[in-house]
Amino acid sequence: MQEVSVSAMATMSDNIERYIRGLLQRSGGGSLEIQRVALASLFRCVPSQINYVLQTRFTPERGYIIESRRGEGGYIRIIKVQVHSRQDLLLRIYRAASSGVTVGELRDYVDRLREESIVTEREARLIRIILADANGGKRLSEKQRGQMLQRVIHMVLTASSER
Repeated sequence: MQEVSVSAMATMSDNIERYIRGLLQRSGGGSLEIQRVALASLFRCVPSQINYVLQTRFTPERGYIIESRRGEGGYIRIIKVQVHSRQDLLLRIYRAASSGVTVGELRDYVDRLREESIVTEREARLIRIILADANGGKRLSEKQRGQMLQRVIHMVLTASSER
């Protein structure tokens, strides 16, 4: 019984994410203001479900900034951070990884590379596999994951400059 609700929750989250991404694309300006309650009503879910999607799918690592104003007339502003060049994004990720990254942030950074067409879907899968298996089954610290991500970014920078 629990698996059904977890699966339904994932589907709901996926649908909310797709809807918000569609609104962002149609807005053309790279930002969007929505009301959490209105969105929750549209999807027939609780506002905390909207919060969950925003906190997990629209993170800084994925290239988004979330601003919110609570209370009557409150809103959520979602801003897609524009990158000036591939090198700029790679250098941003490289610098961010210097202090270490969580597993979730690591996954988000790889997703961002894919979303910005810096790597293909196949390359993103390979990077995820390499980063997950690079330690031979032992848990990596945040600092070690950051170092691994920096190595991958360095390889991507090197490979892209050779193209």
